[in-house]
Amino acid sequence: MTKYFVVVAGNIGAGKTSLAKLMGARLGWDDFHESVDDNPYLTDFYADMKAWSFHLQVFFLGHRARVHRYLSTEHPTSSVLDRSIYEDAYIFARALHEMGSLTERDYVSYRRLFDLVVSELPPPEAPPLARTTVLAERIRGLWPTLADWRACHGAA
Repeated sequence: MTKYFVVVAGNIGAGKTSLAKLMGARLGWDDFHESVDDNPYLTDFYADMKAWSFHLQVFFLGHRARVHRYLSTEHPTSSVLDRSIYEDAYIFARALHEMGSLTERDYVSYRRLFDLVVSELPPPEAPPLARTTVLAERIRGLWPTLADWRACHGAA
């Protein structure tokens, strides 16, 4: 039987974890979810993003590379992971850099390290995307009516 390793990509709140759980249950695969409890930099990062952005990104890179390698090479069955290593570099680190929380020097250093690490990892299957409609539905639930939400957001 073929073994698959799939990562789910999407914005925060888009439903990645829900999609990973549904895929795992439907396909009989193991589903894995990002843990924030074991991140020693998260509290410091939210207190001072400029001081801790590089540290946080390097921690995520090491943590996600380890999980990625385990699931793609050692885990005995097909699996789906609710966050990819690629999103850190292409979305989060880039955004931190563009916001001024990650200096040019740190961003270039991080990207070089990321490129080296990723070049040694087997690629996952094509990632399913958690569409933003899930996020939009969650946001809509916070508004008194759908008409109020549409009026506020200019949606048809």
